[in-house]
Amino acid sequence: MPKSITLAVTGASGMPYVIALLKELLAREDVLVNFVISKAGIVTMHQELGISLSHNPQLTREKLLEAIDLKVADKFNVYGIEDWYAPVASGSSVADVTIVCPCTMATLAKIANGIGDDLIARSADVAIKERKNLILVPRETPFSAIHLENMLKLAQLGVSIIPPIPAFYTHPATIEDMVNFVVSRILDQAGIGNSLISRW
Repeated sequence: MPKSITLAVTGASGMPYVIALLKELLAREDVLVNFVISKAGIVTMHQELGISLSHNPQLTREKLLEAIDLKVADKFNVYGIEDWYAPVASGSSVADVTIVCPCTMATLAKIANGIGDDLIARSADVAIKERKNLILVPRETPFSAIHLENMLKLAQLGVSIIPPIPAFYTHPATIEDMVNFVVSRILDQAGIGNSLISRW
């Protein structure tokens, strides 16, 4: 059975991470990707990368495959933000790993307080209750005490908190290098081997 990954995208800045993650995940035969994006995420995707997604999951799927230059992806499903019949909404078919990238502070707050009022928050809630791997990539600066308290609460439950902070000891030469550093750390936490960065 392939490892199932839910990739949930909110409206925070950081869409290059999303595209880089998709490229890496869909390049693997042993990974099934379930993708969901918020309405604000659709807006941010267009603003940052010029990729026009749709509220129609099938059209969004086609646009994403075009963006990563992939013609066929058998193990790639896209769901609407209010699709309560999506498997990621159910504890009986919970993903092995759920990644919220990028994660707004509003979504993080909902997850920290068990408010599953859309498919992104619900999929994270299911991951926590089923004791699966949940990875959040919070994008905000500076963090307020409220943000930090919510992150602490989740970290104490075993949630991986990975702010998209670049490293300079790797001597990045391009934006892609900085993106790949963060994506590599996300994949490491997801238990997916990668060679995006040089290892020490």
